[in-house]
Amino acid sequence: MRPANVVLLRRVGIAAGLAVLAYGLAAGLPAYWVFLAMSAVISGVLLQSLGVVAGQAGMVSLCQMAFAAIGAWTTAQLNVWGVPGGLWVWLPLAGLAAVPFGLLIGLPALRLRGVHLAIITLGFAATVDIVMAAGSFPGVSQGIVVGRPAGLASERQYFLFCCGVFALVAVALAVVRRTRLGASWRALRESERATAAAGTSVPGAKLSAFAVSAFIAGLSGALLAGQLAMVVSRNFDPGQSLVAYAVAIMAGAHHAEGALIGGALGVLVAELLRRFGVPQQWANVVFAVGAVQAMTQGSGISDGLRALLRRRRRTPAAPTAVEPPAVTAPADTTGPDALRISGVSVRYGQVVAVDDVSLTVPAGGVHGLVGPNGAGKSSLVDAISGFVSAGGGTVEVRGVQAAGLAVHRRARAGLRRTFQQDRVPVGLTVREYLRFASRRPLSDAELAEGLAGLVAVAPGDPIAALDVGTRRLLEVAGTLLARPAVAVLDEPAAGLGHAESERLGAWLAQVPARYGAAVLLIEHDLDLVRAACTGVTVLDFGEVIAEGPPAEVFAEPRVLRAYLGEEPEEATHES
Repeated sequence: MRPANVVLLRRVGIAAGLAVLAYGLAAGLPAYWVFLAMSAVISGVLLQSLGVVAGQAGMVSLCQMAFAAIGAWTTAQLNVWGVPGGLWVWLPLAGLAAVPFGLLIGLPALRLRGVHLAIITLGFAATVDIVMAAGSFPGVSQGIVVGRPAGLASERQYFLFCCGVFALVAVALAVVRRTRLGASWRALRESERATAAAGTSVPGAKLSAFAVSAFIAGLSGALLAGQLAMVVSRNFDPGQSLVAYAVAIMAGAHHAEGALIGGALGVLVAELLRRFGVPQQWANVVFAVGAVQAMTQGSGISDGLRALLRRRRRTPAAPTAVEPPAVTAPADTTGPDALRISGVSVRYGQVVAVDDVSLTVPAGGVHGLVGPNGAGKSSLVDAISGFVSAGGGTVEVRGVQAAGLAVHRRARAGLRRTFQQDRVPVGLTVREYLRFASRRPLSDAELAEGLAGLVAVAPGDPIAALDVGTRRLLEVAGTLLARPAVAVLDEPAAGLGHAESERLGAWLAQVPARYGAAVLLIEHDLDLVRAACTGVTVLDFGEVIAEGPPAEVFAEPRVLRAYLGEEPEEATHES
């Protein structure tokens, strides 16, 4: 049986087992425990919202209870108005009502991170709490309770309804996780720069994460209104947003089982403390310690459980064969230059990092950019790709002006790059990352062909299990599978041995013919540059000091002095 069919059958079996378990709990538990189980499931829905914005996208959000309050307020108002359809209709409307507020609070996230974003989101939660407390919830003063429609009247029926909502949210998020949107959230968590360089709008990814998170939190607020029949502002205390964040981190709420575990722990810990006469505030201490432990280990409870299951059932996958790549298509050298920059300068205050640099990478060519440390290579690459502002000059990709475009638009226009530091998102598999980086659907056969001769990994391998050197080469593969006009590769051989660098040089030399892409190679390994490049440009103190074929350039006296620290033989004899 094919592995995909095995996975599908396993998931169907798990879903059926959970459905039977939910029905058994509803039928067999006393009414009080059904109520507690219902609370755990509703909390699980709220934690799934945090699993999106915090667990997947890696942003701090301390206002989930505010979104839930908006969902509950909307449900209560629809109930007062007598909108037909009951909770079946009110529930999605409550989620939608929270979305504009999610987008609003997502706007500061476009520029703020960490503690600054935490303060903004917590301040929003406090503001919503003050507004809700001042105006009260609809129906409270009149004693109008939120009614349940036929089929949801009993506690047991409503518990199953909550379980169904939790399952629908989990399935929807699992589907989104397999899309480019889901991959963009996880890439965002690892590196905003790499996400933009892969052609994804970072603001769009952030706002979508907050919007989806707010929608799910709004659903949880609507479910709570249906559970309690009448809600008040203290049901959504802003401090509970802090507790929910800690529980989400501790349990790993970016996975459905983690959200459910977190919801169950929240209810069970509180119940145990109540039975032993311990103040409820101690539960917050327990969750805070658990969150710190999870952040220290880099994984929550659900991540640990999944890793354990993988170790128990995993069979070794056949890695991609490392063989010399076959030339599959002739390089197009007849069109305009793949990359042409002219008069580009970069200044940091009074410091001139790049001074009036011009450089051309011909279509179908592999061009090297070398220079000593501090020569301005990184600043030039950042200016080309749009991460820093160039002080004048032009950047043309296939003859089209790219200067002034945002980073992700330059990437979509055919200018792709890699980074010196490892920026490959570890939350993805090899298959998911390469599809995300290439911005197109790829079969496993295409993936294997793209990896052949470069790196020995299987499409299903989790990136978290790969070493840094392998991840760097994987980034190169993802960049080239996008079929760009030009790929700017920033020190791809860093950390590789001599034999590996030789293989990489031979592989890079065939990139134009194999992918139809030109290459601008930034590299300190001169043997690799000689093997891969037909032309090379040398920078020193932000200026071009030599340009031409590698053999000629590396023999020039000025290059020997500036880059290699050597004096030419003639100068030595004269002295």
